[in-house]
Amino acid sequence: MLPLFGLGQHLQGHQLEQNHGNGLGSGEVFSPFKKNDKDSTKAEVNVPKEIHQWRIDGKMGTRHEVNADTLQYMFQNTHLTEGLNGEYNFLGNMGTPRQTRIFFNRPTDTSFDFMQPYDYFYTRPDQFLFTDTKSPYTNLAYHSSGNKVDGDDRFRAYFSTNAGKHFGAGFLFDYLYARGRYDNQASSQMNFSLFSFYRSDRYNFHLLASRYHMKQAENGGITDDRYITRPEETDGSNSNFGTTDIPVKLDQTWNRNDTYDLFFTHNYNLGYYSNRLVADSTGVVKDSTGQEFVRVARITHTAEINHHSREFISHSNARGYYADTFLPYDSLDRNVSFSIENRLALSLCEGFSKWAFADITAFAAYRYNRFTIPDTLSGGKEYRSKYGEHILSVGGIIESNRNENFRYRIEGEAALSDDYVGTFDISGTAEAGVKLWNREIRLTANAFLKNNLPSFYYRHFHSEHFWWDNNLDKEFKTRIEGILEIPSWKTKLSVGFENIKNYTYIANNSVPLPGGENFLSRLDVQQESSNIRVLSATLKQDFKLGIFNLNTEVTYQNSSNQDVLPLPDLNLYANLFIKFRIAKVLNTEIGADVRYFTEYYAPDYSPALGQFVQQNPNDKIEIGNYPLVSVYANFLLKQTRFYVKYYHVNEGTGNRNYFLVPHYPMTPAVLWFGLSWNFYN
Repeated sequence: MLPLFGLGQHLQGHQLEQNHGNGLGSGEVFSPFKKNDKDSTKAEVNVPKEIHQWRIDGKMGTRHEVNADTLQYMFQNTHLTEGLNGEYNFLGNMGTPRQTRIFFNRPTDTSFDFMQPYDYFYTRPDQFLFTDTKSPYTNLAYHSSGNKVDGDDRFRAYFSTNAGKHFGAGFLFDYLYARGRYDNQASSQMNFSLFSFYRSDRYNFHLLASRYHMKQAENGGITDDRYITRPEETDGSNSNFGTTDIPVKLDQTWNRNDTYDLFFTHNYNLGYYSNRLVADSTGVVKDSTGQEFVRVARITHTAEINHHSREFISHSNARGYYADTFLPYDSLDRNVSFSIENRLALSLCEGFSKWAFADITAFAAYRYNRFTIPDTLSGGKEYRSKYGEHILSVGGIIESNRNENFRYRIEGEAALSDDYVGTFDISGTAEAGVKLWNREIRLTANAFLKNNLPSFYYRHFHSEHFWWDNNLDKEFKTRIEGILEIPSWKTKLSVGFENIKNYTYIANNSVPLPGGENFLSRLDVQQESSNIRVLSATLKQDFKLGIFNLNTEVTYQNSSNQDVLPLPDLNLYANLFIKFRIAKVLNTEIGADVRYFTEYYAPDYSPALGQFVQQNPNDKIEIGNYPLVSVYANFLLKQTRFYVKYYHVNEGTGNRNYFLVPHYPMTPAVLWFGLSWNFYN
């Protein structure tokens, strides 16, 4: 049998070696004069340190087991806004908005979501980790760089405990404050989440309540890229000239996001208990003394409530930056959304009889969305308009996980109400395990067919500087992807193709100032009626020779329309390190990693919109072709992980084109320190 991971779960290719105990060695000699550390009058406490973690499917409440977050490998990169493998473009400061360069890793829906660029910090319910523990479990993590003037700090506290084997609860507190290496770029973010769960044969529930407060200072980028690329041509060549002395385009400007999330899913299983069958050493199947619960059917209800407020605040004179001003200077540029969704599902479970070849689920969902946006009357009087959406949808799922060598899932959903009539989402995935040349091989196929209406803010958006009301066509997407994994070779190859019709994007129609060197920002929403085709291939390959390790990931992409959907041809990550133990207890990794992508016209960023947008076609610049190198030492001592890392060690070399977003430089060379400490008590 070739065990496979659950559907939708990523392969965790590196397992942590178990630490040896520190008990007495067999050669130790007893002496009556030696102090006995074991006091016979006191009971020795053995605290169990076993934890299990999982995520919950946001639609069906299905549990997906994941490896506990205790691995040493790559811990030195967990704080990076650009991601573990550096695939994200971001504004240069920790916690700032980001977007992945790998198209197949972007969200597959058509949402214009104010929180999407903050997915480094904002955790959606289906990405939250629930924990089952035999003893109270606490994890404290801290990452820091720089000083009190321009440094970054992130503190995270996670706690989970069980009350019996069925019920558990805990909380997450996460605080980030990044002052910024460049002027007016500070980022402040805070999250507090409470969670609980109950798991039994009959009844299960998961509850998550989260509160996010996020504030981002906006500087619009630096005024002249030559301060980075060719400082000798500017006043930046002065030896006393620092990053905070580089002039930026905006000051006294902020985006503020406040979000409340409540997620609750529960299910009741119908079934019966039967004696568990086990095989003895001769292969004869007999009844065991225990019983197992056989599920026949399951009723699931999932509810989700979200309230989000996004406010753009600007006290500076933005003349020379925006082409239009639709609201008075002292107006409230605030967009508010509220949504509530209920989903009811009935499932016939796999395996309770020989005819039950798969889980078969039918479901219905109702979602209500309400949006409140600024508006104006003649004469300049300000008021707020409200829009409501009622979305009723039905669907079904066929899924089988019984055979370890072949698993599949097919899901479809279609909307039946309002403007969403005609929208649908059909997706499928299948996994198979085979043996070839005496090696285990895992094959995965993924595909989807989506016909979705662009989200509300693509259709209606009113603000101080941007204003549109659009009648948009549905966006039609098809994708097929294949994945080949050979675990013994530490090889993973994925190849995919996607076709998009009516691709929806934020177009840049900036207006030139007299002289043509500078432009005033003007944005609107457009759709590309012709098909856009994206081809993507990613190869992950790890090498090991003794204590030497080289882990690589290379992605090739091709977009048929680089003006509308720009993508780099190549994206590369490589990590070279040695791994060994010091004094048999301190697990050590010392190495260097590099991130690199080829030049392309990367998306620009709009402060007043808080989104990544198309570059101005009349003033485009390419970024990329610059390797970012960091060196590190990463350690694990029993329950503690810690690292020291010198980030961007090659600053000032090569073409100096270290931008991830046009006019937003990367962080200069800086020393990072991080610590993660697990407690069981």
